[in-house]
Amino acid sequence: MLFSRRRFLEGAGQLALFVAVAGPLSRLAGLDGFIAPAAAQTTDEAKLMAAAASPLPEQSMGAANAPVTIVEYASLTCSHCAAFHAKTFPVLKSKYIDTGKVRFILREFPFDPVATAAFMLARCMPADKYFPMVSSLFDTQRAWAFGSNPAQGLLTVAKQAGMSEADFEKCLSDKELAEKVQASAQYGNKELGVDSTPTFFINGKKVSGALTPEDLDKELAPLLQGK
Repeated sequence: MLFSRRRFLEGAGQLALFVAVAGPLSRLAGLDGFIAPAAAQTTDEAKLMAAAASPLPEQSMGAANAPVTIVEYASLTCSHCAAFHAKTFPVLKSKYIDTGKVRFILREFPFDPVATAAFMLARCMPADKYFPMVSSLFDTQRAWAFGSNPAQGLLTVAKQAGMSEADFEKCLSDKELAEKVQASAQYGNKELGVDSTPTFFINGKKVSGALTPEDLDKELAPLLQGK
């Protein structure tokens, strides 16, 4: 489904739902923000890496001095994002991140309040548990994102990650955190032209659509020649 700016802004205004998680949240369905891979564009690196890109602490993997930086904008209710993290991300991590060739940064781009809530849960975990929680949420996406009671599904994932029900409710009642998660998406849309998920910036080159391992190798090969 193509990105709908109106739908996105409407979702951003539904922050009150986090005060009563089991009520309004349970009636929301996920959106799929995938579009076909778009023509590559070069993005202003200063805008891409600006502190204003997200009011939340950066979540990254890999060496700070890696020759390639990949920034991914993702929504936790995007099935194509989940497919990327299941099929391609393990290759990216073992072949490029763990070997010091790529620094990977994940930024929140929730398309709907359910995705916002899921990202909030990841942000409420200790910093070193953020990526494991994101991975768990992608792995279990079908169980919580598209059913009739997303709140219960998210609570199940949270409990499996060691979060109590009280902490779960406290996290999803944090209006300031919700606004910060939304701010990441608003910046990405307004300043970087992100209008679908997943969207990647590979050393500033914008690539929209779920990358396969073969796509990834093709994008990275010219950037890593001789490295």
